[in-house]
Amino acid sequence: MFTGTVVFDVLLPGDSRSLKAKRSYVRPIVAALRRFEVSAAEVGSLDLVGRAEIGVAVIAPDAGHVAEVLDSCEHLMAGRPEIELLSARRRLHGEDD
Repeated sequence: MFTGTVVFDVLLPGDSRSLKAKRSYVRPIVAALRRFEVSAAEVGSLDLVGRAEIGVAVIAPDAGHVAEVLDSCEHLMAGRPEIELLSARRRLHGEDD
């Protein structure tokens, strides 16, 4: 069994000057990521407006499937026109970890 995680650091549009406006961008992104049957949530920069860290985790029986799912999530994030994807930090954990 393999576990993969990725943390996306994103820059939100300039009109997200309040936490309520920030949520209006983050919620649909998290919902879209969950369609890949992953666990997704805002995991960092919670009190910062204009920035968000969104974490994704997936478990699968083989590393190839984990990589495919994380690739799909990263492709979705990079294709969102309302945000700028600053970085994506991945980790893969196998049975030996």
